[in-house]
Amino acid sequence: MRKYTLFALIMACSVLSSCGEYNKILKSTDADYQYEAAKSFFGQGKYSKAATLLESLVTVMKGSDRAEESLYMLGMTYYNQADYQTASHYFNTYYTTYPHGVYTEQARYHSGKALYLDTPEPRLDQSGTYKAIQELQLFLEYFPSSSYHAEVQQLIFELQDKLVIKDYMAAKLYYDLGMYTGNATYTTTGNNYLAAIVTAQNALRDYPYTKLREDLSVLVLRAKHDMANASILEKKPERMRDVIDEYYSFVNEFPESKYKKEVEGIYHDASKYVDNLNDEE
Repeated sequence: MRKYTLFALIMACSVLSSCGEYNKILKSTDADYQYEAAKSFFGQGKYSKAATLLESLVTVMKGSDRAEESLYMLGMTYYNQADYQTASHYFNTYYTTYPHGVYTEQARYHSGKALYLDTPEPRLDQSGTYKAIQELQLFLEYFPSSSYHAEVQQLIFELQDKLVIKDYMAAKLYYDLGMYTGNATYTTTGNNYLAAIVTAQNALRDYPYTKLREDLSVLVLRAKHDMANASILEKKPERMRDVIDEYYSFVNEFPESKYKKEVEGIYHDASKYVDNLNDEE
């Protein structure tokens, strides 16, 4: 117990001494002293203490080389604390203030990477994802030969996949809702199957190389088939023929699809309807 008490006393004195030294640095009017202390704290991973000092130094040292480095370090302190919005703000301030600065390439890279790390899951609002993509694309425009180029491209692809997933979830929701009903008859326009088709096709057009291409494509086929089956008599022949056309497009692109059994069933149903219609004619 006495050993524990002695250890706790030593630790408390150490903390108080450390706090006292830090307060002394904060109250100092020597900017160079504060700057060296901030760099020391940064090197030790004490980012919160470094940030507090750097916040004032970027103003006090304005116009000097140390102001430039302080601003970049300030962005990195927040980045390393996972405060990505604040980090991106300071990196943005850096490359706007110093467009040809020593750390401009790194600042643009970390600004985009910070926004990437701050993006939400696909089911939530994706405005932050669009902003991150824009920031990373600007990086590639300014530094096309950067050593970060391949990584940044991969980050953009991942963010685009997040947008595609959100579109797929929306299209799937429309599909699951099916047709609107009213007065015991199906509505032929403005139905959820049509909304599913449009949403999925827009995603395929905007992101043609997405890893969800097969899933989006089969969703279009399903929705067209179910919409055709639910259609009024006048619309059904045209829509069934459209299902057959969609089937051929799908199997040409995905001949070994994981959905092969399902799409063959859809084709059989649509073909049977069209063949019977031709026999009647």
